Amino acid sequence: MLNKLFLPVIFVLLIYGFWQSSEFKIIAAGVAIFLLGMIYLEKGFKLYTGGLLENILKKTTDTLWKSISFGFTTTSLLQSSSLVSVIVISFLSAGMIGLTTGVGIILGANLGSTTGAWLVALFGLSMDLSSYATPMLVFGLILNTRKKRHSRGMGAILMGIGFLFLGIHYMKEGFDAFQSAINLAEFHIEGFQGVIVYAAIGIIATVIMQSTNALMVLVFSALAIGQLGYDNALAITIGSNIGTTVTAILGAIGANVQGKRLAAAHLAFNVIAACIAIVFLQPLTIIVDHIAILMGIAENHFTLKLAIFHTLFNIIGIITLLPFIKLMVRKLNILFTDSFSKEPLNLAKVDKSLMERAIYLNSAVMTYPDAAMRAMTKECSRLYRNTLELICYGIYFSGEQLRATDNLTELVENWQRGEQSWSIKGLYIRHIKGIYADIIHFGSAIEGTLPRQQAQELFALKVACRNFVQAIKHVKHIYKNMGLYIESDNEQIRHQYNELRLCLASVLKLVDILGVKRNYDHIHEHAAQLKLELLEQDQQTHSALNSLIRSEQVDSYMASSLLNDSAHVHDACTSLIDGAVIMLTRDKEEYREHDLNSYPEQQGHEAH
Repeated sequence: MLNKLFLPVIFVLLIYGFWQSSEFKIIAAGVAIFLLGMIYLEKGFKLYTGGLLENILKKTTDTLWKSISFGFTTTSLLQSSSLVSVIVISFLSAGMIGLTTGVGIILGANLGSTTGAWLVALFGLSMDLSSYATPMLVFGLILNTRKKRHSRGMGAILMGIGFLFLGIHYMKEGFDAFQSAINLAEFHIEGFQGVIVYAAIGIIATVIMQSTNALMVLVFSALAIGQLGYDNALAITIGSNIGTTVTAILGAIGANVQGKRLAAAHLAFNVIAACIAIVFLQPLTIIVDHIAILMGIAENHFTLKLAIFHTLFNIIGIITLLPFIKLMVRKLNILFTDSFSKEPLNLAKVDKSLMERAIYLNSAVMTYPDAAMRAMTKECSRLYRNTLELICYGIYFSGEQLRATDNLTELVENWQRGEQSWSIKGLYIRHIKGIYADIIHFGSAIEGTLPRQQAQELFALKVACRNFVQAIKHVKHIYKNMGLYIESDNEQIRHQYNELRLCLASVLKLVDILGVKRNYDHIHEHAAQLKLELLEQDQQTHSALNSLIRSEQVDSYMASSLLNDSAHVHDACTSLIDGAVIMLTRDKEEYREHDLNSYPEQQGHEAH
C-alpha cells in the first residue's frame, strides 16, 4: 500500500514545487541530470564487464583489508555507494565472493562515498563545471554511437561524468537564485531536536533520490550560501548514510539468502555508525575543528569541514565494527538460513515433496553479466550433481555407494535390492525439471544483454544441461527393465544387464573423479577414449546377444529389451560425457572453440 502511494505523492510534491517556484525547477533539473549521470556511469561500467570484474575480484578481495580497499576504490570511481552495494549483492548472490568479503567491500564503499563530498567541496562550488561538462557530453555521445563495446562503454562513462558536472552546476545555480526568493535558514533547528529532525530529512531525501552524492551536492550548495546551518547539515549527512542502505535492501529483495545477509550487514553498519555520530556529535565537531586548523582550512569554510566530518564518522564506524565482523557474519548466517543443503544429494533419503527450483538464479544477479554467468554456472553444476545422483538411482544404487567404492564390479555383483521410495519419474520432476526450467528461463532473459564471448559460454552451458536431461530420460527408459532383469532367474540376461549397469557406473565414476580433480589437461582425451570404449561395449553386447539367441539362452522378448536398453545406455553415457566435458572445462579458453564448433545441430535446435 505504501509503495503504491509513494510515487503519486512524489509527483504531487514536485508539481507543487514547479508551480510555486521557478528556482525549484532549476534545482530539480540539476538533481535529475545528476541522477542521469549516475545511470550512464552504471551503463558504462556494465559494458566493461565480461570476465574483467571476476578476475579483479579474485585478485583484490582475498583479504578483508583488500576488500575494504576495493570497496573504497570502486565507490570513489563510480561515485555511488548504493550502486556498489547493489553490485556486491549481485556478486554475492552469484557466489563470486563470500559474505566476509562482501561486508568488507561495503565498509570500504561507505568510506569511498566521502570522496564525492571532497570533490564537490573543493572544486564543485568554486569552478564552472558546465564548461567541462559540455566537451565530455559531446565526445561521450560520439563514442557511444560506435559499434565496439569498449568504445560505447567509454562514451557512457564520459557522458555520465558530463551529466554529473552539469547536474552540480544547475543545483548550485538553483540555490543561488533560490536565495532571493526564500530564506531556508529560518527553518534552522538547534540542539538534539534539530539533529533528529534533519537526520530524518537526510534519510527521506536519500531514499527519494537514491543517491547520497546528489543529496550532498544539495547540502553543500545550501550551506555555501547560508541557506542551511552547519549543525543541521551535519545531521543531514548522518541521515543520508542510513538512507543509502535502502537501495541495498531493495536490491536484496530479489537476491538469495546471501544477498539478504549482506543487506542486513549494510543496514547494521550504517545505523551503528550514525548512532555513534549522533551520540558523540559534539566531540566530533571539536575534532573536525582541530583537523581543519591543521589543514589550514578557514574557520567559516563549512563545506570543507562538512567533508571532514563525513569522512571522520565513517572511519570511526569502520574502526568500531572491524573487530566484530566475524561475529557479525556468524550471527547473520544464523539469522538468515539456507533453504538447501550443500551436502551431496541422497535420493534414497529424500523426504521432502516440494519441487527443487534454482537457488542461484534471481533478479539480483541479472543486471551484471559476470554475476549472471557465475550464477548460471553454479546452477548448472547443481543440476549436474543431481543428474549424477539420479542416474545412480536409476541403476539401483546410490551416489554415496559409487563414491565410496574403488571396485565397481564388486559393487554391481554384490548388489542387494533396497527400498526405493520414489519412482524415477517422480525424482526427475522433483529434482531436475524445476531447476532445468529455471535455467532455460534465466538463460533466455539474459542472453541479449551478454557480450559475444559470454553469450557463447551461456549457449554451451545450456547444451550441457540439455545433455544431462537427455541422459536421465534415457535412463528412465531402462529403469523398469533393469529392475526386472537384474533379479531374473536367467543368469545370462542378468549378467548382460549388470554389464549395462557397470558401463553406466564406470562413466559416472570417471566423470565424478574428473569433477573433483579438475583434470583439464586430459579431459578431451578421456572423453574420446570413453566413447571408443562405449562403442566397443555396444558391439560386444550385440555379439553376445546374437550368441545367446542362437543358443536359445534368452528368448526374443528378452533380446529385444536388451537391444533397446543397450542403445539407451550408450546414448545416456554419450550425453553424460558431452555435458560433463562442457561443465568441467567452461573456465578454460579452449572450450569455447572446441565445444561450440562441435554442436552445429544443437545450435539449430536452440534457435527453434
